[in-house]
Amino acid sequence: MDAEKSSNSSFEDLSNLNEQERAELASSVPDATQTKALDKEQPASGQQSTLPGSEEPAPKEETEGEPECMDILGNGTLLKKVLKKGRSELRPESKDLVTISYTGRLDDGTVVEEQSDVVVQIDDVEVVQGLDMALKLMNEGEVAEVTVNARFAYGELGLKDPTEHDPVIRSVPPNATVTYTVELVSMREESDIEARTYASRKEIGNKKRLRGNYWMKRQEYNLSIQSYRRALEYLDDAVSAGGMMESGAGSVELSAAELQDLLDDRMKVYNNLALAQLKISAHEAALKSVEHVLKCQPNNAKALYRKGKILDAKGDTAGAITLLQKAATIDVDDKLIQSELSKLILKSKREARNERDLYQKMLGQAQKLEQKTKVAPTAQNNESSKIMMWGYLVGTILIGVVGVAIFRYNNS
Repeated sequence: MDAEKSSNSSFEDLSNLNEQERAELASSVPDATQTKALDKEQPASGQQSTLPGSEEPAPKEETEGEPECMDILGNGTLLKKVLKKGRSELRPESKDLVTISYTGRLDDGTVVEEQSDVVVQIDDVEVVQGLDMALKLMNEGEVAEVTVNARFAYGELGLKDPTEHDPVIRSVPPNATVTYTVELVSMREESDIEARTYASRKEIGNKKRLRGNYWMKRQEYNLSIQSYRRALEYLDDAVSAGGMMESGAGSVELSAAELQDLLDDRMKVYNNLALAQLKISAHEAALKSVEHVLKCQPNNAKALYRKGKILDAKGDTAGAITLLQKAATIDVDDKLIQSELSKLILKSKREARNERDLYQKMLGQAQKLEQKTKVAPTAQNNESSKIMMWGYLVGTILIGVVGVAIFRYNNS
């Protein structure tokens, strides 16, 4: 996930761990089902060190070790303990589809989540992020206990209002640790998108779009962007310009209604993607997303509004006002557009007034400087005139004195 999480985000993008790192994590934990090595019994003080009739120390009775706990992230925020070994050594990889059954409990034992034989896609955050990460370290058929810190579960927000998209039985309090008992029932690779039917693509694409909306509601913008981009893989470029779609059964011609439905779904995703990107200040990416909408639907009021918000964030207030005015004429009942337009107009007037005041201030300073420049030569000329006058006067007196002296000298 990006850059840039929301201030109350409780999730982190750790989906870029490569397979070698995952393997190293897994191999660093001993097999929990292996028995411990036999220890030799130490003799007690004052007792014989060997059993009667034997020269060897008596071995302890063999015991099966307790399951080892894997600290997946190395900081205690995500722990995994094997309860039942898998039937194979196979583990799911990114984008694989897994069937799981799980129950999530709070520290006091309260059940907050419970699902049976549900299919989720690895790395598509269709379950809480901590459980998603742990699934990649489970073998097929394995049953494990996964303890997920609030940071990778429901975070500071908790879950106050479960919806139809949440398998939550009860609300989750803020900053709650959730412990899952999860079984990895089965796994399979994701089939090629091109091999899927139109109905399948539409269903999966909209499922991921709704998951993106779920993360948007929780202000987890990076996770919502991840879900929206995956939705576009199913809804984008699914048909050619001629309305033909490649599927497992060959080229299929779509009806006008199907084409329109596909377009509408795609525009919804791009519109929401632009909003999520705007929330994390990814302005250029948001602009590209909203342009996809306006290219197909130039009078989409929501897209015009969001492009206006993007331009305003980029400092183009005048351009933003133009777009919002157009959006307001298209959707005259949208109070949000009207309110934002009023704010931008006031902002524009304030910026114009500040610019005018600044210009006047700069002009006043320039005039003062010009006046000062004119006064300086005048004063300098006055001083020069006075010096010259005194020079002439002194010179005249000196000439007179010299003349008198010469006259007296000649008559003496």
